[in-house]
Amino acid sequence: MDNENITSASLSDRPEEIENEQTQEENKNCEDWESKYNDLNDRYLRLTAEFDNYRKRTIREKADILKTAGESIFVNILPVIDDFERGLKAIDETSDITAAKEGIELIYNKFKSFLSQNGVKVIETVNQPFDVDLHEAITTIPAPEEDLKGKIIDCTSKGYMLNDKVIRFPKVVVSQ
Repeated sequence: MDNENITSASLSDRPEEIENEQTQEENKNCEDWESKYNDLNDRYLRLTAEFDNYRKRTIREKADILKTAGESIFVNILPVIDDFERGLKAIDETSDITAAKEGIELIYNKFKSFLSQNGVKVIETVNQPFDVDLHEAITTIPAPEEDLKGKIIDCTSKGYMLNDKVIRFPKVVVSQ
């Protein structure tokens, strides 16, 4: 009987030990998962904060670029304004209209050169086929000749493109 009591006692203690071991293992496993969760959560929060800072920084940089982007344009256009001022002063002082006209043409050519250097081009219109994406028709007239149907007869206001994007549509008269 003593043998039976010892074996039954040791068998009855064993499930508790097994449960304790399992509980300890589960606790350790739970601590590992909690540690991993805390680590991942911390990394996520840091990454989110870093991305938010990056987003704010890029917005601020874009705003700064937009503020100063026009600066080079204005700096380069100031000599043209100076030329106009000198031309206006010369017109008041001179009686030679041809010289004043030549001066104005020089300023005009300088300004056109400035525009082309900055990617601005005139949209060709006269005798070109009418294109809704490039032209704005203000009126239509009967075609004087058959081969001019659907083509632009006259341009009342020039149109301009900046780097292949229309910035002002030309106002045109189209023949039908």
